[in-house]
Formats: sequence, C-alpha cells, structure tokens
Amino acid sequence: MRRALALIAGVSALALLSACSRAGGDTPSTPAVADQGPAAEIHLGYFPNVTHAAALIGLDKGFFAKELGSTKLTTQQYNAGPDEVGALLGKSLDAAFIGSGPAINAFSKSDGQGVRLVAGATSGGAQLVVRAGITSAADLKGKTVATPQLANTQDIALKKWLAANNLKVGDGAGDVKVTNADNATTLDLFKKGNIDAAWAPAPWSSRLVIEGGAKVLVDERSLWPNGKFPTTVLVVRTEFLQQHPATVQALLKGELDAVDYAEQNKADAETAVNNQLKKLTGKALAQNVIDDSWGQILLTTDPLAAQFPQLAKDQVTAGVVKSAPSVQGFADFTVLNKVLQAAGKPTVDAAGLDHK
Repeated sequence: MRRALALIAGVSALALLSACSRAGGDTPSTPAVADQGPAAEIHLGYFPNVTHAAALIGLDKGFFAKELGSTKLTTQQYNAGPDEVGALLGKSLDAAFIGSGPAINAFSKSDGQGVRLVAGATSGGAQLVVRAGITSAADLKGKTVATPQLANTQDIALKKWLAANNLKVGDGAGDVKVTNADNATTLDLFKKGNIDAAWAPAPWSSRLVIEGGAKVLVDERSLWPNGKFPTTVLVVRTEFLQQHPATVQALLKGELDAVDYAEQNKADAETAVNNQLKKLTGKALAQNVIDDSWGQILLTTDPLAAQFPQLAKDQVTAGVVKSAPSVQGFADFTVLNKVLQAAGKPTVDAAGLDHK
C-alpha cells in the first residue's frame, strides 16, 4: 500500500510539473536559456530593397546604433530569403529582415526551434510586371517569368497565382516557365528580351516599368484582405532572443524609430533609403522610381500574424512543399509589445501564433 501511494504521489507530481511547464501560453518548448544581458555584438541581415526600408532608414539615420549603445552592430545584405535562412540557422546571423515565406521556412526547417517572429516591417511592395501585349494570365502560356530565388516570397506568390489561374509551371508549350535570377539580373534579362515577366519586389518592379517598359499585370495587394500582407518581417534566433532580450528590445526600438520617422518625414525617409541603396549597390534610384516604389508599401511593426497560416498553405499550392508547415509557436511579440506600450502605441495581436 505504501509503495502504491508513493507511486501515485510521484505521478501526480510529474503531472503538476508538466502542467506548470505549459502554463502561461509561452512560445514553444525550446530549452530555456538564461538572460545574459546586452550582447557584445549583433549580426543583422537585410536586403537592398525598398521593401526593407525600415532597416535602411534605421541604418542611415543611426536609429539602431543609438538604441544598441555599446552593442556592436554588424550587417550583411542578401538578395533573397533562402540564403538568409541558411545564415540564421547556421548562426552567422542573429536577426534578419526577411520575407514571410523564408521566415516560415526557417521556423519549419528548425522544427520550430531556431527562430522567432518578433516584428513586422513592410506590408505590400510586390508586383507581377509583364511585356506589352500580355494582358491576362492566359497570355503567359509559353512565356518565361522571373522571381528572385526559388521558394522566396515572390516565387511562392507567383506560383500560387499561376495555380489559381489553372496555369502549370513547366517547359511545355502551354506551361509557364519560371526562372530564378537576382533582381538586377532580372532587369537586364527583361531589357534584352530573355524573359517576358517578373514577380518582383520594390524598387525592382518599379524599375522594370519605368526603365524596362513593363506593365503592371498584378499588384499583390489586390490579392489580400484590405490590401495588406507581410512582405518583410523581422525574425531573431530563438537562442539569441533568450540570451539577449535587452538587445532585441533595442533593435526593435530602432526599427520603431525608423517607421515613425518615415511616417512623419516622407521625403527625408526616401532620401535615407536612397543613400543606403547607393552605398550598397553603387547607384541611387531615380526619384520617379523611388516615388513609385514608396507608393506600393506600408511600413509597420505589425507582422500581420493572422496571415501566416494562409502563407503556409500557399507554399503547398505553389508546389514548394508537400504539406503546410505549422506556424504555431512561431511568434513571440513580448518584447515588441513592451516597446509599443512604452511608446504609447497599440500592441499587436499574435493571432494564436504564440502558442504551440
């Protein structure tokens, strides 16, 4: 009897511990890592695109450096998300401004452990632009369409749209050929007549129209409720977030400063973005290009979390994966909402993505 009672007591204790470990709706069951205070250095990735304007403004105006204080900021630019995912999972990046599709992939590839979605950055800013004479989806049969990289955000959006219009990706006469090229190469290919269309982010969609003579067939905003969808978000390695929450908070303060600055100083914000693009690519954008690009985007720290389950399903429709990756537990807006509250701004909703 004593042994039986002891066994029951032990089972009850284990059950209680298990219940406690699930209490509070914390993000997934990654082993807890102790807070080590501000990091000595943070490695941040981003793209030289207008869709990464929050990052570009934050760098140009010194908002990140100001908030990070003694923490050294080391940056690395990328052309598309899949390369950034490799850097995050390989721990050569601590945080990254990245497209929604690759962000989901980073979470999925690490079995929900490697990264956390901590903020939004940009809504909108992607278009399908085409040659003159192409006026419908059916006109793309037998044509070649470019995207920045296989399985990147625009690649998934294109393939989903083609599937919705009963078009097959392939090399047949009635198929649509999809090729991958970095954005600058896509512009050259279009000018030379080697491709017929591109699903591209700003400013490249604008450059294809203004410099290459393309026409807009689809503005991706038209495919989403209220015209809003997360083009660029901010993710952080889970371990780094746990070890250095103060550094992540400083990074988010810098981003919020950049977003606020853009809202209040449009012309100066465009100049800041152009300054960084010239520094990164060697060439500033023409004013009509950056104006057109700016009109496509909305800078926001809200990652529009409610859209992520659909974005995960879109990867299946696009043929990128066989089953939709889970996004439960992907979001951790604890630090972001702390920053927003301190600034007197509304907090953002995780839409249930902060629970497994």
